[in-house]
Amino acid sequence: MGLEKQQHQWDGCSTEYDTLTQVIVCEPTYMKIEEVINTVQKRYAKDNIDVETALQQHAAFTDVLKDNGVEVITLPAHEEFPEQVFTRDIGFTIGTRVFISEMASPIRQGEEKILREWVGSNGIPYQKMTAGSIEGGDVVVDGSKVFVGVSHRTNHEAIDFLEKQLPTNEIIRVPFDASCLHLDCVFTILSPTHALVYPDALSSETLDMLGKHYTLMEVKKEEQFAMGTNVLAIGNNKIISLPQNKAVNEKLRANHFDVIEIDFSEIIKSGGSFRCCTMPLTRTN
Repeated sequence: MGLEKQQHQWDGCSTEYDTLTQVIVCEPTYMKIEEVINTVQKRYAKDNIDVETALQQHAAFTDVLKDNGVEVITLPAHEEFPEQVFTRDIGFTIGTRVFISEMASPIRQGEEKILREWVGSNGIPYQKMTAGSIEGGDVVVDGSKVFVGVSHRTNHEAIDFLEKQLPTNEIIRVPFDASCLHLDCVFTILSPTHALVYPDALSSETLDMLGKHYTLMEVKKEEQFAMGTNVLAIGNNKIISLPQNKAVNEKLRANHFDVIEIDFSEIIKSGGSFRCCTMPLTRTN
């Protein structure tokens, strides 16, 4: 299935929390746990994914995005890519440039080519990552600061390459417990002043460093497993979060965030949630 050329405004993206206006998603049409690649999938591998339920939940999520003024761009789903719903990983936008990831997991290699075809056909400037491996779930952006997780999916060689591409940005390497897969499973920026963090996956030195930049709201182990850190900020202090993560949502509301609760329980069985399922192209402040 080819990608039709469309006209899209292109303003870029420089934070995790400015108003989301343009995002890339992919429906979980062929979603399944085919090869266990994270600890969450290990728990649910026997039951696997109910695709009909996953599609309904994903549609409800994208409807909320559209209701909040977001242009939702849907890439075509391909049967050979069972993890394709997690569009965050195939690329990341920094400023007015899209970086096309170099996927580390063999089961996901090839997904990024579909993104490259789309941005290329729409005249959006992009840079293919050509050194090491890096996935967008490990890249968290806040203005001139770019936090990059050091994981099984993202290595120092790729981060070195990114530094050369972004000489005016501060690239901050964040090592964490790789069993948590991506950085956005343990650290997510919500505003210029606040972030969610799963402290058990980070060293005290790393927590001290992050605490110099943000007020850190801690996520407990049970809710981290249920993707408690993997919320999506869509602007104006609005945060999309899972209803079952009650402690996280209470903390968010106590810190003056407007929490939009959406059931994503089928999709999180594969180890990703709202942030994982979105690749922002444009945010406006």
